[in-house]
Amino acid sequence: MPANAPAKNPPEERLVNLVVALMATDQGLTKDTILTSVAGYREQSASGASKDALEKMFERDKESLRGLGVPIETIGDWADPDDLREARYRVPTTEYELPEDIEFTPAELALLNLAGGVWSESSMSDEARSGLRKIRALGIPVDEPIIGYSPRISLRDPAFPALQQAIEQSRVVKFPYLKPGEEAPRTRRLQPLALVEYEARWHVYGFDLDVGADRTFLLMRIVGPVAITRESFDASLREGAGDRALRGLEAVAASNWSLLEVNPGTEAALRLARRAVPAEQGIKVSYVDAHIFAEELASYGPEVRVVEPAELRDRVIERLAAARDLNGAGA
Repeated sequence: MPANAPAKNPPEERLVNLVVALMATDQGLTKDTILTSVAGYREQSASGASKDALEKMFERDKESLRGLGVPIETIGDWADPDDLREARYRVPTTEYELPEDIEFTPAELALLNLAGGVWSESSMSDEARSGLRKIRALGIPVDEPIIGYSPRISLRDPAFPALQQAIEQSRVVKFPYLKPGEEAPRTRRLQPLALVEYEARWHVYGFDLDVGADRTFLLMRIVGPVAITRESFDASLREGAGDRALRGLEAVAASNWSLLEVNPGTEAALRLARRAVPAEQGIKVSYVDAHIFAEELASYGPEVRVVEPAELRDRVIERLAAARDLNGAGA
């Protein structure tokens, strides 16, 4: 049976809500309080998500924030600090509060809020490695001067900085790109016009000089250094490139639909529900790349089953079988 569709909350919004909630308390919050009170978890809990799935999500979120430089403290029992059964969590505000005399105009707050939407995925120059965002936590508006913090942003895709630099300088790039099913990468020459995030993965969009047409490349498939050449191109080509790239990705996703059965209350149900639509037999989820989507579905193990298409189901089975063989498990 498919899971009930819970309220949809962007993951980055849930993470920021968690940061603010943990910054708002000196005593710390217990895990139960967080899962039932913080926006993002609260809606999932109210929709029937299991406690185990919510706790897994919280643990992942906590590690993600720590990886970004947010110091989440764990406070155990004062008499026995190693006893974490009733542990409380908090973020010390000393390093993250802005001076009281700093004020922002509505337009500045709107821009900061927009920038915050990609704070967990984007990259900044060495001169601008800090992020600020007007946020809401526990469903209560924050109208005081903006709460800021400066996470250390670690790039998931090593190609990102060079591509960003090439776009800013309007320079042609060369990089080795490995497509699924190919044994060796091919060198691509590209006029890079935009970097766009879609389905939590970064893509570079531009004009492929060897093909003579616009192309979109997944950064995780760039398997070597990106070389920025001395060859330049007209900077005006960048205008509207991001929108064109997103429209292209959305068109691909609209043509690829999967029918899935998902166990209710599981992590798979929570993560897939935000981009799913109900179906008679389960849920329908669109995708851009069958190989990458198969890897995601395989990571959920028995929590999700692919009804169709058969090609996607076969790819998931292949990955599960490979994991089984790698770990030496029986049939």
